[in-house]
Amino acid sequence: MDALANLLDGPRAREAFLLRAVMEPPWSVRIEDRAPLCVMTMARGEAWVVPGAGEPRLLRPGDVAVVRGPDPYTVADSPDTPPQAWILPGEECRTADGRDLAEAMALGVRTWGNRADGSTTMLIGTYLLDGEISGRLLDALPPLLVLTGEVWDCPLMPWLGEEIVKDEAGQSAVLDRLLDLLLIAVLRAWFSRPEARAPAWYRALGDPVVGRALRLLQNHPAHPWTVAGLAAEAGVSRAALARRFTALVGEPPMAYLTGWRLALAADLLREPDATLAAVARRVGYGSAFALSAAFKRVRGVSPREHRARRAAPSAG
Repeated sequence: MDALANLLDGPRAREAFLLRAVMEPPWSVRIEDRAPLCVMTMARGEAWVVPGAGEPRLLRPGDVAVVRGPDPYTVADSPDTPPQAWILPGEECRTADGRDLAEAMALGVRTWGNRADGSTTMLIGTYLLDGEISGRLLDALPPLLVLTGEVWDCPLMPWLGEEIVKDEAGQSAVLDRLLDLLLIAVLRAWFSRPEARAPAWYRALGDPVVGRALRLLQNHPAHPWTVAGLAAEAGVSRAALARRFTALVGEPPMAYLTGWRLALAADLLREPDATLAAVARRVGYGSAFALSAAFKRVRGVSPREHRARRAAPSAG
């Protein structure tokens, strides 16, 4: 499994919402939905993305932007246009005085806007990534990144534009996969750029030895790995793997494995029906006691305390 796909498809269920926005100036939409990640591509016309901090960025046809939440931001025809609609958690769309705009701005299948023949068309994918595994990806991104059509060319964008307005059997699955492919393509292009500060684990994936070891650890965390066994799979000596892995990733192989296993466990523990013993088996610990001891040692709280803390916000 590819590492980026692995991070997108962690054990915490994630949802993604896709829509086509068709707008005619003047328009401005304030995004306050607290979504962890949003991908926007310009199909026609221009739009400005105005982050809470930092400079506004202009998007033209072929450009793509990725916005990392949960901080609010604005998308508009001009940075100076005052907001006319607010997008709130739960896909709510309202005016400043609280009037519901969902029906007024519905323009058809997955299409939303202020005029059906508007001069601006954007394709927008909103991810509700929720977990520590996906957090490893989000933490590596700036609040706003933009790739212009001059520096990347992705054939998925026209295809996504055609599919997003279809209402056929299996369409949600088709769109989920297209959106994932688009996001992965954007992230690969971004991390290859000099201004991007790609995380060490991502850079190490390009190494023929360490990259193989990383994929084995990520894809098979329940396997009883040792440095010797991992080195044999990678085709090098134990000492060579330990030295090279630590230099490129920033920590030894078994330390990385422990962190990966516990991040997986932290996500799995948020499932209400998951028992500690079942989670322990899935992440490579021989018993619930062994997982609990490792969790408390590394994270400073017990699995039970972690589960209670993560459940508390949704209970309020």
